[in-house]
Amino acid sequence: MKRRHRLSRSRDFDAVYRRGRSVSTRYLVLYSFPRPDGEEPPDELEPRLGLAVSRKVGGAVARNRLKRQLRSAFDELGAPLRPGYDYVLVARAGLAETAEARGFAWLGERVAEAFSLAENTERGVRA
Repeated sequence: MKRRHRLSRSRDFDAVYRRGRSVSTRYLVLYSFPRPDGEEPPDELEPRLGLAVSRKVGGAVARNRLKRQLRSAFDELGAPLRPGYDYVLVARAGLAETAEARGFAWLGERVAEAFSLAENTERGVRA
């Protein structure tokens, strides 16, 4: 994932938290928000991802490892994500240990599940 496709500013996170929609699973919460039109050139409509991993998840090493794994899982999704959307993925306590025990494939499935729920919610489909 290129750096320009990441959320890094506090105001971007705040916009997604306040005006976006959320879906949750056992280990992840996903917020999604369509960026306002005209904010970026049309060729920059790639979806952007922000990660929030609190200290409840683990120490600095565990949090950074989990963030790298989540970014990689996001890159490997392969599912068509909505262009022009911002996403914030919030890791819940226990995710790092479970991902370590079950492996990267399991983590990728959890990320795909969260994005699938968000897509279905956007369409109005109940899971």
